[in-house]
Amino acid sequence: MLHDLNPLAGKRFLAAAALAGITFLGLALGGWIAPIPALVAGLGLVAGLGLLAWRLGRPAGRGEGGGAPTEGSSSPQAARLEALEALLAGLPLPVLQVDQGRRVTLANPAADALFGRVQIERDLVATVRHPLLNEAVDRVLAGETGQETEFVLAGASERVLAARIEPAPVSGNGRPGAVVAFYDMTRVKQADRMRADFVANASHELRTPLASLIGFIETLQGPARDDPDARERFLGIMQEQAQRMARLIADLLSLSRIELNEHRPPTGAVDLGAVLKGLAAALAFRATERQMTIELGVPSPLPGMGGIAAMTELPPVQGDRDELTQLFQNLIDNAIKYGRPGTPVSVACWRVPQTRLQRGMLAVAVIDRGDGIPREHLPRLTERFYRVDKARSRDLGGTGLGLAIVKHILNRHRGRLAIDSTPGEGSRFIVYLPLAAELS
Repeated sequence: MLHDLNPLAGKRFLAAAALAGITFLGLALGGWIAPIPALVAGLGLVAGLGLLAWRLGRPAGRGEGGGAPTEGSSSPQAARLEALEALLAGLPLPVLQVDQGRRVTLANPAADALFGRVQIERDLVATVRHPLLNEAVDRVLAGETGQETEFVLAGASERVLAARIEPAPVSGNGRPGAVVAFYDMTRVKQADRMRADFVANASHELRTPLASLIGFIETLQGPARDDPDARERFLGIMQEQAQRMARLIADLLSLSRIELNEHRPPTGAVDLGAVLKGLAAALAFRATERQMTIELGVPSPLPGMGGIAAMTELPPVQGDRDELTQLFQNLIDNAIKYGRPGTPVSVACWRVPQTRLQRGMLAVAVIDRGDGIPREHLPRLTERFYRVDKARSRDLGGTGLGLAIVKHILNRHRGRLAIDSTPGEGSRFIVYLPLAAELS
């Protein structure tokens, strides 16, 4: 079993065996005179040399009792492999190794976390299906130098990934393969896009109130310097414009924070009934100003869905309490602003059963009795700064960002928004949120 020994052990064993053979031959020849003592001496020397060869050739770290490693010990090769495996497992970057046939032979835990359970011995496309990555890996496997590529990984929330591919032998067998390391560029790209959007949108939306403020300040410093009535009127308008800019900046910053974490779904459980009851109490004064009321637990607007009347009976949803509070505050506040005075704002809740393709969800509908929204505007309502009636929206204090914030909060929560409206009758905004994990 020489192939089981390391090279040094094999050489030592062969040398000792050769010496033992020569010695035994000499003693055997001498044994013609005294055969019994010679035979005993020869066998004893062979056994001793064999034991010496085994001791000299035995890999370091093995136990005294035999060739198998004892508990807690290993050969240098095994120790190095264990150290490499620990290093790979501890890397925060996802890493895959593929062989010449583009089959995945190794994946670290970070790769499992990014792509789901990586399928070993399957083609790379079973884990990451993108032509740019596959073409770069094929070029490296064909003998080219290391490659870099950037691509978008589709899913519930898009992620931008950069990949570095380097040639490497697979499993130490000398066959050409490749190692692929991934870098998540999502937050960097989002930050770049948000900076560009902020400059474009903020400059557009802030231009009008800033121009008004500058004009009124110049008037107060000049012709209206000594006119107390004009000063009082202008200061009121200036305060209104400054408050509008403050709301706009607050919404832009809120939207930026939400987008930055959009690819990381929240894991907490939220009592949505308590959130809705708190919002109804907080917004009751605004509703009263327009002779409106907020009704909780009305029947579902969808046929056959029933409804949950008591807010205490709502099952918990998976989410972030502060973000869900902001989401429903935006929707209920919009219903108060755009509903007709003297009409109620209704909030209906019902449970959507789990199916083979979808986990269990809680549906919450916010319904107003306003002028409604023409159907051609519905697909664009969640765009930033999109307004059906721009003048009316600004008069009511809207920033054009409320529904964009709703959309991005739902993206982070892996939920969805459905909008339906009938001109002259009103609108309903239905939010679908996944139930907490233990209930789904």
